[in-house]
Order: sequence, then C-alpha cells, then structure tokens
Amino acid sequence: MTLRVDFSLISGWISPHSRVLDLGCDEGDLLRRLAVKRDCRIQGVEVDPTSVVRAVRQGVPVIQMDIDKELDLFSDSSYDVVVLSRTLQAVRYPEVVLRQMMRIAPIGIVSMPNFGYWRNRIRLLRGRAPVSKDLPYAWHDSPNVHFGSSADLEALFDDLNLDVVKCVPLSESGKVSRMPRVTRNWSAGAVLYQVRNRTASA
Repeated sequence: MTLRVDFSLISGWISPHSRVLDLGCDEGDLLRRLAVKRDCRIQGVEVDPTSVVRAVRQGVPVIQMDIDKELDLFSDSSYDVVVLSRTLQAVRYPEVVLRQMMRIAPIGIVSMPNFGYWRNRIRLLRGRAPVSKDLPYAWHDSPNVHFGSSADLEALFDDLNLDVVKCVPLSESGKVSRMPRVTRNWSAGAVLYQVRNRTASA
C-alpha cells in the first residue's frame, strides 16, 4: 500500500521514541509506520467502528471515541505529539478539539483540505459543490462539517495563541509544493502544519 505524502512528512516531524496520539486515525496506517520506523509509543482514537476493528487487527491500539466530547479522558501533557490528520474539518467543534489537543501534548500536527483552493472556487462559481482528490465526497454524503481555507485555519491558530512552527502546502495531487505563503490560500489543495502553544515557544 502506498503511504500518503502527508503521512511521510508527519513521520519525519516526529522524534524517535515519542508518545504519539492520533485523533481520527482511521485504520491506523500512520501509527503503524511510527511504531515500526520511529519506535514510537502509539495510541489511536477513531469514531468509526469498522476502522477501529481493522486497525486493531493490524496491531494498532485504538480507542473508539468521539473526539468532540471525550478528550477530557486524556491527562494534561500525557503525550509528546498529537496528530489531527484530515480530521479537523469533520469534527463539530474545531476550536475545542484544538484546545484539547494542545493541552494533551506540547506539539500538534494538523493537516486539512484547503477549501479556498482555486479549483474549488471555480467549481463553486459554476454552482456545484467541489469534488476533488482532497474532497472526494459528494455534498450529500460528505463527513466534512466545516469548509475552511488555509487562511481560516491560520487565523484560528492565532486566535488560540498557537504558533505555526512548520507549514507544508500540498498540491491537489498530494505532492509537496514550494509555493510562496502569499499564494498558499488559493494554490494549495491541502496544508500540513506543526503548531505549539505561543506561551511555550516564547
């Protein structure tokens, strides 16, 4: 199976032997890589029972949990890194989830489709909801609850006093793009961030 590009990047951002919590881990592909390649102590959280079963069958420890409501079960600073990989747009309360994430670990890694991508804007101008590799669902069966752009997400980080340590824009085909920051909000299909609490990085 081919690993997603953002999974490869995330793996490179995480130090060996780290304690890693993946919120919305799906079938645990990223966590399995981190355990094998980086010797990390891993834990996944996933709401879909089918994905939980598949992850557990592959040896990935996963808890079935609603991350909108149940993250209080994790203690402060109980992990080194928390990952939200293409999950934030599908939760009901992104601000709450981000606050919880940064309470649980000093480092957060967030990737999200960029709804401000220029092709999405053209699709909307044509009167249709965007469907693409990053947004593969029709409007009526999409798990996505929020439709923010990379600029929206960066503004939310700022509101929550989170500093962006690293940012990698991805093209619609999923490849790393070297586009300048000023064009990122309309030219990136998805964006990957590493963030820290501002007080911790000051």
